[in-house]
Amino acid sequence: MNGSNEKGFFSVEIESKKHLTNVLISNNSRERVLIEGFLGEFSEIEMIENALVQFKGANGVLRIDICKDELWKKLARKEVK
Repeated sequence: MNGSNEKGFFSVEIESKKHLTNVLISNNSRERVLIEGFLGEFSEIEMIENALVQFKGANGVLRIDICKDELWKKLARKEVK
């Protein structure tokens, strides 16, 4: 994905800035970054090579680096609570 050892890589590709509602990036490294918008109606959700979940919407694509086993573990943990 990103070539580093960091877990949880993600990318967001939006067709137009009109689909963004909020982008907040601070010069201070301790500040959070916020990206909000609308992917639109989902046309496809797929697992790619057991390493990446891709959500395709009418307005863009969200990709998250997570293997299928880890995804199911996290989802199962949320259901139990």
